[in-house]
Amino acid sequence: MKINRIWNMPNKWTFKIKPIKALLKKYVNQEKIWLDPFAGRYSPGTITNDLNPEMDADYHMDARKFLNMFDDKYADGIIYDPPYSVTQVKRIYEGIGLETTLRETRADFWSEAKDEITRVIKDDGIVISCGWSSNGVGKTRGFEIVEILLVPHGGVHNDTIVVVEKKIKRVEKESIDIFKEEVE
Repeated sequence: MKINRIWNMPNKWTFKIKPIKALLKKYVNQEKIWLDPFAGRYSPGTITNDLNPEMDADYHMDARKFLNMFDDKYADGIIYDPPYSVTQVKRIYEGIGLETTLRETRADFWSEAKDEITRVIKDDGIVISCGWSSNGVGKTRGFEIVEILLVPHGGVHNDTIVVVEKKIKRVEKESIDIFKEEVE
């Protein structure tokens, strides 16, 4: 696994941060199918979605419903850049006139999106996750970390963490349940 740490100024639009933009350019091939369920602005995805109808995206719906539209093993790659915190979720929903419910702030909401990503991505496909944690989609879903990019922004700003993962095998739901039982 490769780990890089490159300082850069923060930006509201993740894909405008220079080291992140360079990393995306390295992995995202426009001749392949790259889904982006949380596109925002400046997404390099080939099929994009953003809940906000003001964003320049192909679709404007809930990210899980967007991912659910696609067949199993449809995408070569997925860019996963959801809101990083409950505060961001609330700000985004309220900014487009939607009510934030307890559902959108719970971990299982995000886990369901990751389950859909696992279903939709091809074997050997790449998922690039951005956020304040290095969790990514995860080993229990059959992914292996290829690269991590840490982007410190200085001052009171949290680092942006970008995790590049490759789907190495399909993990059956029973295997995930067994793993969860062993952990508990």
